[in-house]
Amino acid sequence: MYLKQITQYLRAPVQIKPNHSLTELPKLERRGFLKATGAIASVASFAGVKASNAIKATAGTLGLGAVLGRAENAFSAYSGAEPNAPGKELSARFSYDPSAQYPVKVFEVPFRTNAAGRQLMARIYRPVLPDSMSSYQTPTVLDLHGGAWNAKNRTAEEPMDRALAASGILVVAIDLTLAGEAPYPANVQDANYGVRWLKKNAPLWGGSPKRVGVYGSSSGGHVAELLGMRPHDPRYNAYPLEGDREGLDARIAYIATRSPISNPFARYQNALNLKREKMMLNHTTYFKPWESIHESNPQEILERGEPVDLTPLLVMQGALDDNVLPSIQERFINTYKSVGGTCEYRVFPDSEHEWVAKEGEQTNLARECVKAFIAKQLA
Repeated sequence: MYLKQITQYLRAPVQIKPNHSLTELPKLERRGFLKATGAIASVASFAGVKASNAIKATAGTLGLGAVLGRAENAFSAYSGAEPNAPGKELSARFSYDPSAQYPVKVFEVPFRTNAAGRQLMARIYRPVLPDSMSSYQTPTVLDLHGGAWNAKNRTAEEPMDRALAASGILVVAIDLTLAGEAPYPANVQDANYGVRWLKKNAPLWGGSPKRVGVYGSSSGGHVAELLGMRPHDPRYNAYPLEGDREGLDARIAYIATRSPISNPFARYQNALNLKREKMMLNHTTYFKPWESIHESNPQEILERGEPVDLTPLLVMQGALDDNVLPSIQERFINTYKSVGGTCEYRVFPDSEHEWVAKEGEQTNLARECVKAFIAKQLA
């Protein structure tokens, strides 16, 4: 849709001088230009154009010719990431093989603008299938980054994202609102919107909108668990999805996690015992009011007997993790199973909280573990 819109404008018989400014255009032509440049922002932000407002501002200072030149350069750079027509539904004809190896194209698109005014971005890892499979739709996974709710972005789990994409999965990693911008539940709202947004847009990038899964690390694992347990929570569904004519929901098919904060209050108590002031501050910044640390606590949600979705879950835990203790994780897993949930638990020896940030045997095993879990869910 965007490409058609922009192409029509660029090819229109409108006389634009190189130094022509936006305000000098006739009213109808100005409207067409703004519509086209808004579309340019949606598909070419990674090429240097951050938002439609930025293009409009550039148009007023550099002239329309310069802006359109930048747009054409953006499309040239975008050739490897151009959305394709929706493919066939994921079916027996595309069988996910976790041992497969495909080339991966990486590009970025705007996700949403948060309440603080920051443009959140999505980084897309698209497996490049052979020509004989070019119309197939691959499995789709949304990646939610960690950072103790206060730091990091969509690039945090790039090695894992690349590994999953290379096996034949469309992986989309999104920025989440940070606690300094807005406390809970802002980032859960981002994630909820992200699932619906991805279901709508995955076919553009060769992914299936059916059985979308989530990968979450540390605090991203906490968000993933809340997302899986409460997909219909009206607070989390706060942002309507523009152009959604199908009534897409935020239900997910499975959750894979690494070191998830399954019990934030227990993690806070552990930080308190270890006198880790920065980690304590991460909690008090995110959970405002403080009582929300209990309301949004996956462990306590289960213990309160709240009605929840019990999404199939993988928890990977480092045996040496003193950030989220294995005993805290084991309690959550036992509780999840006791109420009827399915959960695979894998402990990695000689591994701390962020062991996957370093290359090595246990990191490789973690990647294989996630791929095997996904294959089981898609079987």
